[in-house]
Amino acid sequence: MKKNFAVIILSAIIAISIISCKDKAKEANTSEAEEVMITEVSTEKFVVDLAASTIVWKGYKPTGTHNGTINLESGVFNTNNGKINNGTFLIKMNTIKDADNSEKLEGHLKSADFFDVEKYPSAAFEITGLNDVEGKTMLSGNLTLKDVKNNVTFPVSVVNENNTITLTSDTFTIDRTKWNVQYKSKSIFSDLGDKFINDDIELKVTVKANKS
Repeated sequence: MKKNFAVIILSAIIAISIISCKDKAKEANTSEAEEVMITEVSTEKFVVDLAASTIVWKGYKPTGTHNGTINLESGVFNTNNGKINNGTFLIKMNTIKDADNSEKLEGHLKSADFFDVEKYPSAAFEITGLNDVEGKTMLSGNLTLKDVKNNVTFPVSVVNENNTITLTSDTFTIDRTKWNVQYKSKSIFSDLGDKFINDDIELKVTVKANKS
């Protein structure tokens, strides 16, 4: 009986692990910073609509998840023949919001343990490439966070109509430790037991910009 119970428990753990792996968003390809995407001719400029643009985030730990949003501070796309050829954006880090309105969590995320928004009030993203790969549009850009710059690549959809560009990413993850956000990372600290916070931060980006 004990043996059968152990088999049932083991099977349940394996099933949960498989489901978790299926549900987990793919990590963005991360590499060293690259040259910013620049072309000689840009015919149109689109300025980001801050009220209609947002970054949705989710963080994980053994006891559950937290999720929320971060706002953009500014941004612009430049296009040629209707296609984006470069773009730069600032992210307003002190707008980190928890979906459950936990002021304690928001304060902790803004502290030096995490994003240290007093010292680093803005993060930045600069487009370095936009390419079709196996039927998907892949956006690459230099993400600067806490004075650390890495290039990330993730899938997006881009719609340009009625003088508005809408760029929407698939849900993807980044490894926060690559930007020196190390608090309770079990890949950095070996003595945390089950008191760790996952390195992966899940993100989904929506940017709307209007022709200026």
